[in-house]
Amino acid sequence: MSQKIRTTGAQALAEALKALKTMASATILNLQGCDIGDEGGVALAEALKTNLTLTTLNLRFNSIGDNGGVALAEALKTNSTLTSLNLERNSIGENGGVALAEALKTNSTLTTLNLRLNSIGDNGGVALAEALKTNSTLTTLNLESNSIGDNGGVALAEALKTNSTLTTLNLERNSIGDNGGVALAVALKTNSTLTTLNLESNSIGVNGGVALAEALKTNSILTTLNLEGNKIRVNGGVALAEALKTNSTLTSLNLDNNLIGDNGGVALAEALKTNSALTTLNLERNSIGDNGGVALAEALKTNSTLTTLNLNSNSIWIKGLLAFSEAFKVNLTLTTLHLKSNKTTGNIALVLLKSLESKTTLTTLNLGYKSIEDDEALALCEALKTNSSLIILDLQSNTIDDNGAQMLAEALKTNSTLTTLYLPNNSIGSNGAQALTEALKTNSTLTTLDLQNNSAGDNGAQALSEALKTNATLTTLDLWHNSIGTNGALALAEALKINLTLTTLYLQNNSIGDNGAMALSEALKTNTTLTTLDLWGNSIGDNGAQSLAEALKSNSTLTTLDLWRNSIGDNGALALAELLETNSTLTTLSLGYNSIGLKGAQGLYWVSQTTSCHILK
Repeated sequence: MSQKIRTTGAQALAEALKALKTMASATILNLQGCDIGDEGGVALAEALKTNLTLTTLNLRFNSIGDNGGVALAEALKTNSTLTSLNLERNSIGENGGVALAEALKTNSTLTTLNLRLNSIGDNGGVALAEALKTNSTLTTLNLESNSIGDNGGVALAEALKTNSTLTTLNLERNSIGDNGGVALAVALKTNSTLTTLNLESNSIGVNGGVALAEALKTNSILTTLNLEGNKIRVNGGVALAEALKTNSTLTSLNLDNNLIGDNGGVALAEALKTNSALTTLNLERNSIGDNGGVALAEALKTNSTLTTLNLNSNSIWIKGLLAFSEAFKVNLTLTTLHLKSNKTTGNIALVLLKSLESKTTLTTLNLGYKSIEDDEALALCEALKTNSSLIILDLQSNTIDDNGAQMLAEALKTNSTLTTLYLPNNSIGSNGAQALTEALKTNSTLTTLDLQNNSAGDNGAQALSEALKTNATLTTLDLWHNSIGTNGALALAEALKINLTLTTLYLQNNSIGDNGAMALSEALKTNTTLTTLDLWGNSIGDNGAQSLAEALKSNSTLTTLDLWRNSIGDNGALALAELLETNSTLTTLSLGYNSIGLKGAQGLYWVSQTTSCHILK
């Protein structure tokens, strides 16, 4: 049984302790964000010493410091049931880290320990490493963002040489340099259990990269290696490529932002011609140009395992695009290609897009962030009319206007595979929205349409509403920041009275006001499918909130309602509080940054003691 605590501070602690003492079947206790502090940590630790049922304890974001950490560590020495402990985002320092390490030497049940975003430092890392030499149950250790340097990295590496249970080690966002990287590489040569190693955003350079590559030549266990945001440069990239020629277990390699350049890209491409294990390769932000692009495209002609290739934010242009268009004709395994923020503009890009007409395996294509212009948009739309594989198309942050939207709409009338279309941050106005509307009346595959941060306005919203009355496949519609006012909301509300498929509607940062909220409230009284309604930043006051509360007394499907940054006062808050006394389906209610005073806050607080709804205040 799971016990969720929704209050804060002393109240949260009291409820938690009561649960531990009286609920014999409680196995999960969630105190995330309850601000129990050191005092609460100490009290919970005392309860854990005698509790015989709890297996999972979530104390994320609770201002627990060293005192609380030390107390919890003491409890772990005798507790025999807890398997997962989440201490993420607290204030545990070296002393707390050392104490927890000491507990791990004798504890025989904990399998997952999350210390992300604390400050245990090198000494805490060294202590935990010492514990790992004898601990035989921990499988997952998360030490992300803990100020661990080379000393801690070297110590953990030494522990990995003898530890036989840890499968996942997260050292992201620490300060481990080449010394730590080399030491971890040496450990990987003999370690027989670690499958995932995350070293993202450390300070590992060429030497560390080369050493890790050497380890991969003999290691036969590691499946995931994340080196994003380090500086292994060209030599490190070339070394890793050489390792991939013989390694047969690594399936995911993340080299995002490592300055490997064209030479590194060419070397990795050569490795892909013979490697038969890698399925995901992330080369984003690496200054790879046409030479690297051409080489990678050439590799795709014979590689039969890679499914995802991320080349976002490189400098691939004419030759590279031509090469990829040729590779598309024969490659049968690549399903996801990211080319965001490359130089995919100019007439030559049309060749790449033209190849999509016959491409039969690519399912996800990312061409966001000024990757295409008007001519390419036309070519893309033509390709979509006959393409039979693409299911996700990301065109966010381009310069697609009403004309581009109209072309996409034409394609959607005949395309029978696309399920998700991302068009945020473009220049689509009411005419473009109206064109997409016409397509939605006949299209039977699209489930998600994201028009965030465009200019559909009331006219566009009204047109989309007409489509929603007959469309039977769209489940998510995002109209965030689209200059929609009361009239647009009224039209959407009318559609919701009839529509039977939409589950998520985002109207964040528009201007629907109280009248729009009241119209949507009427729709909610009869609508039976919508589960998420986002009305963040819409100038809704007490009247709108009261109407929504009244509607939700009979609605039995909405689970998430976001009213953040409106103008709701005490009356609206009290109406929503009263609603929660009887409503049993709403699980998340966001009310931050309104005008709720003491009276309204008290009403929400008291109802939060008995409801399962998570009230974000």
